Amino acid sequence: MSLPRQPIAVVFDMDGLLVDTETVYRDAMAMTARELGHEMSLDVFRAMIGLPDNHELLTGHYGADFPVEAFNDRTMMLADEIIAAGVALKAGAEEILDRLDELALPRAIATSSSHRAVASHLGPSGLIPRFHTIVAKGDYTRGKPNPDPYLTAAERLGVDPALCLALEDSHNGVRAAAAAGMMTVMVPDLLDPTEEMHDLCVRIARDLHEVRGWLG
Repeated sequence: MSLPRQPIAVVFDMDGLLVDTETVYRDAMAMTARELGHEMSLDVFRAMIGLPDNHELLTGHYGADFPVEAFNDRTMMLADEIIAAGVALKAGAEEILDRLDELALPRAIATSSSHRAVASHLGPSGLIPRFHTIVAKGDYTRGKPNPDPYLTAAERLGVDPALCLALEDSHNGVRAAAAAGMMTVMVPDLLDPTEEMHDLCVRIARDLHEVRGWLG
């Protein structure tokens, strides 16, 4: 199996694709919800994956008086504590970057997380300098599932979005990349690929090792 065409640039999501942080956020959100007297179902958590703003979703589920800001602050505090102890890279993350080096292909990150989170999650791994640009929350007007993060990344790389390969683990991320016109591959993490994902993606990959094998 291979890609329909070879890209001239690659744009990566971060959480759940390059680093194994989605499970960290899942556990931190569940703990915070319990502290506030609520239970967070897996369905509610999954609905937030890839979203830049969870206010509407949380108040819609828990009620208008749910303390979203306090919830997010406490969740980030707990997540930071867990991540500081060490977070694993996803399988194939370093190897696919090695392959992109061999092919001399530019690459970017397009994430719903903040630049502070990028530094926290990826900094210890030493991977940050291996990307030509990092597009994070605050760098675009509308977050995923809108195409803005991916369009911004393509613009910074100086590459037509149609010539880029986008790698995503979340449904909202896939929707954003596909809306940007990129050749999109889903590498599932906590979310299974749905029929919609199969329609929007050119491939569904087991992991980044498999994607690496399709390059070049």
